[in-house]
Amino acid sequence: MGRRILVAEDDPQNMYLVRFLLEKAGYEVLSAGDGEVAVEMARTHKPDLVLMDMLLPRLDGYEATRMLRDDPGPDLPIVALTAYSMKGDREAILEAGCDGYIAKPIDPERFVAEVESYLGEEEA
Repeated sequence: MGRRILVAEDDPQNMYLVRFLLEKAGYEVLSAGDGEVAVEMARTHKPDLVLMDMLLPRLDGYEATRMLRDDPGPDLPIVALTAYSMKGDREAILEAGCDGYIAKPIDPERFVAEVESYLGEEEA
């Protein structure tokens, strides 16, 4: 595959799991532990997809997503990684500019297929 995915996640266990699953599937993984770093990395490294935790330090995932919609622009797929399940959370995530979301806790058996659906790829 060789595609690059930026993962913005501040929880070390979640980051470990996401990185492991994506690298095993053949993706290059970039990681950011806060929203400011995620925005900068997305602008400089041009990933094919951003997986964005919505509760990040320094700059939350909502604001980071809004910034990325301005630069590099609307064509970059941004998918929320979230444990939110309250009424209105889905709408707030989409309103911020995310293309969709993947629920936490992450289901290892489905995760890569969900990511690939946002990249327009078929499951391996």
